[in-house]
Amino acid sequence: MAYLPKSQHAVWRGKLQTAYAQPTYAEAKSRLGELRNELKRINESAVRSLDEGLEETLTLHRLAVGPALRRSLATTNSLESIFALVEQRTGKVDRWRSSNQKQRWLAAALLDVEPRLRRVRGYRALPPLREALQQERGKCDSQRRRAAS
Repeated sequence: MAYLPKSQHAVWRGKLQTAYAQPTYAEAKSRLGELRNELKRINESAVRSLDEGLEETLTLHRLAVGPALRRSLATTNSLESIFALVEQRTGKVDRWRSSNQKQRWLAAALLDVEPRLRRVRGYRALPPLREALQQERGKCDSQRRRAAS
């Protein structure tokens, strides 16, 4: 978006959101490819920016995460919320005596904020996501072993 004129931000934001809202990896990638071709006529820097993280932004689609869970995991908002709550509890500590002390404080702060956290939308889809991640990890491990031999 930073490479486009401000007058076009709303239009392109909508187009990108529509592309990422597609239910499958193939459909989302196809839509993003169409947008890439359209964007190529407007701004090459924006195309390079889109290309740079394309596969990473489609990870949740590739792992077949459902729409409710995908919506929760598509942003870092939940993590930033946890970080802010932990910062409220540990932010005034000026000096840590050791890394163990810091880890204990962090653990205590996380235990303190846990009751205030909401359940992730689509949490019932977490077990299939775990299985998909384990399969993906297995593929990566076997590729590394082949590359090493």
